Amino acid sequence: MEFVEKKLDGSRIAAEVRDEVAAEVAILSRRGVIPRLDAVLVGEDPASKVYVGSKAKTLATLGMISETHHLAQDVPQAELESVIDRLNADSEVDGILVQLPLPDAIDTAAILRRVYPTKDVDGFHPENVGLLQQGNPRMVPCTPAGIMEMFRREDIAIEGRRAVVVGRSDIVGKPMAMLLLHAHATVTMCHSRTRDLADVTREAEILIAAVGVRSLIGPEHVADSAVVVDVGMHRVTDLETVERLYPGNQKKLAAFEKRGAVLTGDVDYTRVAPKASRITPVPGGVGPLTIAMLTANTVKAAKLRRGIG
Repeated sequence: MEFVEKKLDGSRIAAEVRDEVAAEVAILSRRGVIPRLDAVLVGEDPASKVYVGSKAKTLATLGMISETHHLAQDVPQAELESVIDRLNADSEVDGILVQLPLPDAIDTAAILRRVYPTKDVDGFHPENVGLLQQGNPRMVPCTPAGIMEMFRREDIAIEGRRAVVVGRSDIVGKPMAMLLLHAHATVTMCHSRTRDLADVTREAEILIAAVGVRSLIGPEHVADSAVVVDVGMHRVTDLETVERLYPGNQKKLAAFEKRGAVLTGDVDYTRVAPKASRITPVPGGVGPLTIAMLTANTVKAAKLRRGIG
């Protein structure tokens, strides 16, 4: 069964954001400014290569410039730092994206600190994290920013509501909680050591699942009429699991037959959707918003560096 009327259509909202970004890029181009994003990719991780390629393609369609610097899996820390330093110094580069995860031998925190805060389109530099904490955000991590943009465009009220974020990563969980707090929600964060998780999440009027565990959130975790946002992305490659997660869903079964895999999230969509008032699907929910907000951050970085209001 499909619950189309309840779906939060991230793909549609992302298209709206991209259209607005393209209009801004056109205006900047007439002033001789073409925003540019340089991505740094280390190693041969297939998912990372797909993500970087997708981001570069999207930027190009919006009239921006994108370049990828692909380094070997065993690149020394010093060489990676040198690449970052060169991009920091390059006046043509507006934004720098370091694709995560980096190899275990690399000090990821040191690399993220090395990116100039004004070129940090991911919003991971400590200075940008601090500005977000203070309620004066400059560069906001793209996934939480996209979720807030979705709430705004879908007229989902936040002020005064109880929000629960499952997952405390620096990339999604923590900045998501901070954005909700600044929007005047009452926020609870859950993680791997939270006791009686379902008892906590059932209190949520807005539930954000960003824990990285497939189908962790079931109907027992969700209050009636809650807004449920699924940040997870997992590739399912066995038919038995697909049939269990999506019983009778011919669309999913056809996709599995065609590709040998389907994508699912941290939420057990089939069982949770009947309880939710609104819910994001996987795919087509949060993922497209993340890339759309990256393009918006790139334009913002280009304008900030040039003092353009």
